[in-house]
Amino acid sequence: MKRFYKAAAVAAAGDDFEILLDGRGIKTPARNPLTVPTGRLAEAIAAEWDAQGEEIDPRTMPFTGLANAAIDRVAPDQEAFARGLALFGESDLLCYRAEGPAALVVRQSAEWDPILAWARRRFDVDFEVVQGIMHRPQPEMTLRQLGHAISSYGPFQLAGLSPLVTIGGSLVIALALAEEAITLDAAWAAASLDEAWQLEQWGEDADAAAVLEARRQEFAAGYRFLKLL
Repeated sequence: MKRFYKAAAVAAAGDDFEILLDGRGIKTPARNPLTVPTGRLAEAIAAEWDAQGEEIDPRTMPFTGLANAAIDRVAPDQEAFARGLALFGESDLLCYRAEGPAALVVRQSAEWDPILAWARRRFDVDFEVVQGIMHRPQPEMTLRQLGHAISSYGPFQLAGLSPLVTIGGSLVIALALAEEAITLDAAWAAASLDEAWQLEQWGEDADAAAVLEARRQEFAAGYRFLKLL
């Protein structure tokens, strides 16, 4: 789409904030008003629109995309969206460990065990940790507690949490990061450990590295979105 406006701005809209293009409110893809709950997020979205060149590139506008998702996809059925994210707790990345080589096993334990230990303390649950990829059910109480944690999030929080869960393949990592029990760097290192290991073992592959970097940026955008709420 060609750029059709000169400048973006932010205005109060009741208890929320809307983003204006040349004084006119933006609509989401589903034609809902693009209003967000905090001024900081509204300013960040306006900055994305201001930074566009002659053509609008949605790939450079992650906050706009996540806000659209919160309004169009999450809010209409918040409970169903939360349940979808909670399902990742049934096969959480941190619970499936390599059988070898020994160095990878040690690295997984070093990076993943502390995050699981935090979740055990935080939610008063336990986890089934296995070697290999054969599915093993998690305790019912664990799934219930993790699902309860997810259900307490609002539409915008769920939208920001979604890329953390889906890209990382771990509900536990996402919750730990959202609650600032771990840093963004630590969360990404844990979520991408297996891919990083493969690159180290087989050498740098430009295509694989580019895909991993794109995932990292999307993962980081989800975290920054949450921080702006």
